[in-house]
Amino acid sequence: MTDSGFALVIGAGPAGLMAAEVMARAGQRVIIAEAMPTPARKFLMAGKSGLNLTKDQPLDDFMRCFRTGDGTGLPSSAAGLFDPRHDGFGPREVMDWAESLGIPLFVGSTGRVFPTVMKASTLLRAWLRRLGEMGVEMRTGWRWNGLEDGFAFATPQGRHLLRPDVTVLALGGASWPRLGSDAGWVDILASAGVAIAPFRPANMGFLVNWSEPMVRHFGSAVKGVAIRCGGMSSRGEWVISRSGVEGGGIYEVSAAMRDGAAALVDLLPDLSADEAARRFARPRGKLSIGNWLRRVLGDPVKVALLLEWGAPLPANAHDWAERAKNLPLHHTGPAALEGAISAAGGIRFDAVTPQLELTALPRVFAAGEMLDWEAPTGGYLLTGCLAMGRRAGQGALARMPESRL
Repeated sequence: MTDSGFALVIGAGPAGLMAAEVMARAGQRVIIAEAMPTPARKFLMAGKSGLNLTKDQPLDDFMRCFRTGDGTGLPSSAAGLFDPRHDGFGPREVMDWAESLGIPLFVGSTGRVFPTVMKASTLLRAWLRRLGEMGVEMRTGWRWNGLEDGFAFATPQGRHLLRPDVTVLALGGASWPRLGSDAGWVDILASAGVAIAPFRPANMGFLVNWSEPMVRHFGSAVKGVAIRCGGMSSRGEWVISRSGVEGGGIYEVSAAMRDGAAALVDLLPDLSADEAARRFARPRGKLSIGNWLRRVLGDPVKVALLLEWGAPLPANAHDWAERAKNLPLHHTGPAALEGAISAAGGIRFDAVTPQLELTALPRVFAAGEMLDWEAPTGGYLLTGCLAMGRRAGQGALARMPESRL
């Protein structure tokens, strides 16, 4: 069974849905093929406890948070992705788009932007309703499995072959495979000559071999500390888990940690070294070391971390302050890719044009986490996927046969 005369989007996450919206708004017939039973499963999971849409901050600061998987900034071919002066789709445009769906927003104290209802499901329902009204056709349970004179799919009704005019691939990276991002497309594209960088975890936790005294702190939040690593700094909260450390404060510096930079925890980030030393100069008397440190630090979780990672314990106030403000975060490496929030690696930017068209496969475009980029959590990931989906959709429109325009 075949089909023709339309634009195809493979993958119904944020990047794919945005590409479909761009093309449908221009009057094109669009079919979305999604392997999972329902669309945007990772998007829904990410927004379950609060959908962080974007980060309201100066554009230059925003763009500095994006890099390719090898640690360099986005290439010049990606210039303008977020810059409205170059028809980009940055934080302000994301906010305007969400509000056009009837989704009220608010900006938190750190600049993070959320829907007032917090969850992703409300926004997704409004978005899918808009796409349906535009005539976009959603085919779920359609798993792309090859290039055979078209795009071959395994579907609930059997094998199906599509021959679209243009195609946008938005199949995700390699994190959270149970939600659909299983990187099953890698062998197909590599065999077609598309250059692909190996996947690595991004925005992930780190494994720690905890001592027995740390067991009582499993599940505890670490608050009011800073982490410095590889020129980056984080003041966000993180969590002590059975397997290690995880959470937003860790994710902000996880790329540098993954790449081998030493991480230092400042347990007293609001105090200078001298002020911290004065705290540690308090007489201990007959107090146990733990009780004395609780009086100095005011937080049993901080005390536990200092005792865990601070050995050999200092002998004077100056050295205690130095240790508390430069506590090595000892870990045994990043957690597995499958459990990471996102992934570095994927289709190399030198394998696509500035419009995100695959040079090895004309009229085929790629967007979102399939491409080799990474950014911290906090609104950057979603904005990146939306901007790339929009760019790919625009590029695909420009490559439609004239008879379809």
